[in-house]
Amino acid sequence: MTDSQQNTTHFGFTDVPESEKAGKVQGVFTSVASKYDVMNDAMSLGIHRVWKDAMMDWLAPRPGQRLLDVAGGTGDISFRFLQRAGHGHSTVLDLTESMLVEGRKRAEADSMADQLDWVVGDAMKLPFADNTFDVYTISFGIRNVTRPQEALNEAFRVLKPGGRLMVLEFSHIPNDMMQKVYDLYSFNVIPKLGQAIANDADSYQYLVESIRKFPDQETFLSMLRAAGFENAKYRNLTMGIACLHSGWKI
Repeated sequence: MTDSQQNTTHFGFTDVPESEKAGKVQGVFTSVASKYDVMNDAMSLGIHRVWKDAMMDWLAPRPGQRLLDVAGGTGDISFRFLQRAGHGHSTVLDLTESMLVEGRKRAEADSMADQLDWVVGDAMKLPFADNTFDVYTISFGIRNVTRPQEALNEAFRVLKPGGRLMVLEFSHIPNDMMQKVYDLYSFNVIPKLGQAIANDADSYQYLVESIRKFPDQETFLSMLRAAGFENAKYRNLTMGIACLHSGWKI
């Protein structure tokens, strides 16, 4: 038995062998792919768009940059990046092919086709050479990675010297009362929305649980630093419901 089979990790609130998590995550996103964008709007009341725009504001894409958009799914971040940059290139990488298929159907994908690549791949073992990309983004995806530290290590490897990492992820609200209100909404409303819109309450129950298992802002900041990133910082969004982490390969 290999080490990865002996070790366990969390899949929501359930402990599973590390070797099984990626397959389970693929199952979740294969199930919800066709309704993923609609559900994002419904769950967040559209606020995820504000968060992604805030990500671009801080990132400030420049013309000609090469982006690796990991767990890029249906392309939301890549489309925003290319629009802001004016011209450049984005590689959208995702573990789940059906998410990429949905992304290719979007009008933006057609208009930006010569600036986009769509790649099925694993965040912990990126199929790219060292020092390849100017920017690495991962948006609402790193909490689904079996070993997030390995994904950060890989991000550092494939970025060019002077390259930038930016992570957008759900996080922890520092106010206990507000966290309780948010938990009530998350656990009681989001799975029901998932059932009504995507015909899949279980996948959205997992997604809610996965948020609660993700490290808090300071802990995740220390993980960026452990991977080698410098000038690492974070900004809370909407009281800490989401958070942006930024770091540089110097």
